[in-house]
Amino acid sequence: MTDFLELVVAKYNYWIYITLMMIGLYAIIAKNNLVKKILGMNIFQTAIILFYVSTGVKEGATIPILEHAHGPAHGAETHAIHAADYMNPLPHVLMLTAIVVGVATLGVALALALRVYRHYNTLEEDEILAQIRKK
Repeated sequence: MTDFLELVVAKYNYWIYITLMMIGLYAIIAKNNLVKKILGMNIFQTAIILFYVSTGVKEGATIPILEHAHGPAHGAETHAIHAADYMNPLPHVLMLTAIVVGVATLGVALALALRVYRHYNTLEEDEILAQIRKK
């Protein structure tokens, strides 16, 4: 039992991601209000971004920028570069792009929800579907 508790405490960040993902998934599936569904999608996306950023973190690592390594005149050939000493910047860069795309998607989704509200006078999915069936 103590091993399980140690595992849970050691990997607390994964439990946070899972909790956020489940909150977002619940909002997407269970809620009928379109704005709540959109916010659930945003929470779900935030959990995934946090997960990917955390995969790029490495204890004791530094950013992959080499100082004073501009060719043989500066003695770069005498120093070996160890990849294990540097963290991978790719997940961070990709998630920066995902954040920008997510903000744009959120803006478009809210604008579409506003158009739906103006046309149907409601944001409740059941009421919108009932109005569509009447036509």
